[in-house]
Amino acid sequence: MKLCILGAGPGGYVAALKAAQLGAEVTVVEEAEVGGTCLNSGCIPTKTLLASTELYSKIKELDKFGIEIEGGVVANLQKIIERKNKVVQTQVKGIKGLFKSWSVELKKGRGTLVSEKELKVTGPDTEETITYDKLIIATGSRPAEIPLFPFDGNNIISSTEALDLTEIPRSMLIIGAGVIGCEFACIYNALGTEITIVELLPRAVSTEDEEISSILERELKKKKIKLFTNVKAEKVEIKDDGVHTTLSNGKEIITEKVLVSIGRALNSDGIGIENAGVEKGQRGEIKVDSHMRTSVENIYAIGDVTGGILLAHMASKEGIVAARNIMGSEEEIDYSVVPAAIFTSPEIASVGLREHQAKEKNMDYITGHFQFRALGKAHAMGEISGLIKVIADKKTDRVLGVHIIGPHASDLIHEAALAIKAGLKVKDIAETIHAHPTLAEGLMEAAEDVHGEAIHVPKK
Repeated sequence: MKLCILGAGPGGYVAALKAAQLGAEVTVVEEAEVGGTCLNSGCIPTKTLLASTELYSKIKELDKFGIEIEGGVVANLQKIIERKNKVVQTQVKGIKGLFKSWSVELKKGRGTLVSEKELKVTGPDTEETITYDKLIIATGSRPAEIPLFPFDGNNIISSTEALDLTEIPRSMLIIGAGVIGCEFACIYNALGTEITIVELLPRAVSTEDEEISSILERELKKKKIKLFTNVKAEKVEIKDDGVHTTLSNGKEIITEKVLVSIGRALNSDGIGIENAGVEKGQRGEIKVDSHMRTSVENIYAIGDVTGGILLAHMASKEGIVAARNIMGSEEEIDYSVVPAAIFTSPEIASVGLREHQAKEKNMDYITGHFQFRALGKAHAMGEISGLIKVIADKKTDRVLGVHIIGPHASDLIHEAALAIKAGLKVKDIAETIHAHPTLAEGLMEAAEDVHGEAIHVPKK
């Protein structure tokens, strides 16, 4: 089986390795670098920067932990960026090493479909045509750009440029209070940048549970990050004193940088899918079925380019399903339990139904809450903001959703994901002994609170 994969992001490279494990002869075509957006200009770089800025913030509060530092502490953005680049390079090297160990051939260049069975690869110095039995399109997405705010790489930037600034901006306006916008707000706020966020929708991180959004907005306010919701940026001018942005409420904001973070554009154009007859949807997404097959029998598509859940781990799972199906299985992708994490300060994580979704479906549900400030471990860490929220079916007691904002939320969410995946009941979590003192005790108590039985919650 000759398999060609167009794109080496978290979907493409994982699909390549899984197919190779199953015995396929795999060729991967990548124009940029293996790892895709996630590794090179997304998940890993931002979390590396966050590791530095969170440590910097913690160091500035060392006196609260009984530790004294004379002379002060300075954040060197250039060295922070150098560390970020080193982390990325290490991961890139690791993927290439895996390719080599599983005999996956990597071709550098831009891939364009010529037909259902052929892909032209245009590299820096060469051009060739690859024939294949099966193809997986995994070209991902890129930062969406709007005409009002054309990226110039200096004054008006995307998340990609925001990862490589060598000087800390005095001020920054962020267009969009979604996941990426709020993460960068926390990163640069920690470095001392004056941050303003504008959001067209009524609340920040609007895809999350409303209660979680409310707590995040409160925490942003504590950090002196200005957030304007229900407002639109209508005009922008670059002047000597900075970028002047006029909002729909009449307010003018002057900042050194403007970071545009309004979502992602799908990379389905310019790769020749029309030459193979692959169908696209209205948003430019490549249409696929539950097996990840496109409208053309031997061509599959995975990850962001399909327009589904734009998460790296979702792309990886889709890649595994596609690879297995190409090698003879008939697996269907399951989107019912997909944990998500937002690396703001504090972190946010979620899985399953939001409360507003349960209301929209007229479900008979019940909720339980537990504050991190009631945990001894949270106090010991000095991170007491946030809560854990459990949503359950009132009749069956099955866990429907869990939402966390607080320390290590991205790690804690997976117990909840497993509970929903396994169809467990709230009492299964509540009656499981959790080690003390840990943050995970909070999920146990939130589960207990569903039925009013949490030990460390005052009587209502």
